[in-house]
Amino acid sequence: MTYLLLLVSGLIIIFVGMIVKEEVYRLSAAITGAFTLAWGFALTPTPLQILVEVIIFLSVFSICVRCWECDS
Repeated sequence: MTYLLLLVSGLIIIFVGMIVKEEVYRLSAAITGAFTLAWGFALTPTPLQILVEVIIFLSVFSICVRCWECDS
């Protein structure tokens, strides 16, 4: 369950970083949130990692297919 805590806290840190107006704090929050998300994702069980990777792959692939159709 630690991975859920890390994933949620990483998302919250990134969200707070987007709200902050100061550039240094925004950058540090984005970096900290990215590391926290990566750490949480590394701790997730393998089936959940594969599920997330498949979802990301399918969403990026569908965007690329739409871009290829625009170029034709």
